[in-house]
Amino acid sequence: MKRFLINWLIMTIAVGVMVALLPGMQAKGEPPILGIAAFSLFMALINASIKPVVHLLALPFSLLSFGFVALVINWLFMELASWLAFSFFDVGVVIDGFWWSVLGSLIMSIVSSIVSGVFGK
Repeated sequence: MKRFLINWLIMTIAVGVMVALLPGMQAKGEPPILGIAAFSLFMALINASIKPVVHLLALPFSLLSFGFVALVINWLFMELASWLAFSFFDVGVVIDGFWWSVLGSLIMSIVSSIVSGVFGK
């Protein structure tokens, strides 16, 4: 449980940076950090549960498409996390399109790596 909470904190920081940098991402909620926290909660749950299985099953297609399938899967997971956050908590992060999610995934990956290194995870 402690590991999941640390992953959620790291994801929340990464999503906060992503929302701050990308005009195609908006946090909805009062205060906006609630939307970021709800979105990152569902992203952390997805990353811990179904993402490894889906990426493993899609690996042959991802190799054939030079990684495009992996980008589509990441976009779908971000849309799913956004939908779940709005459905359960009525706050979340609005994603304006596919390419914003690709840039967002890149930013989240870089920031998560930096923050994980700082925390010594």
